[in-house]
Amino acid sequence: METYLRLKITLIGFILCFISTASFAKDYNFTIVKVIDGDTLQIESLQELPELKLYLRVREIDTPEKGSRAKCDKEAKLAEQASKFTKQFVGKNKKATFRNIKWDKYGGRLLADVEINGKSLAGELVKSNYARSYDGKKKSSWCE
Repeated sequence: METYLRLKITLIGFILCFISTASFAKDYNFTIVKVIDGDTLQIESLQELPELKLYLRVREIDTPEKGSRAKCDKEAKLAEQASKFTKQFVGKNKKATFRNIKWDKYGGRLLADVEINGKSLAGELVKSNYARSYDGKKKSSWCE
């Protein structure tokens, strides 16, 4: 466990240094391992740390919360639909381009613009009414 913690701290330090450089503004290609919900993805880890799970949230949008985090049945149903949409959008290829990568405000996930086959995931989610624009402040309720 101590080795795992040391590796995780090293990786976080590496990512922080990497994110703080101007070169991080360019495009990066990663494989999407799993769709967590409408706006959150698990992406491939570094080969040296395959046991470390990296999560990425799609930038500047909000999708409804799933399960116990949903504030009403309507939100839970919309969340399942948003997750299903994102899974279909990602498809079987699971290769995506990420840009404008940075840490989210809580520091646990990365934030990025996500593009798959030349289309913006955020744009497609908003266009399909599975997401709303989000500026990082208070979120609007999905229950109204």
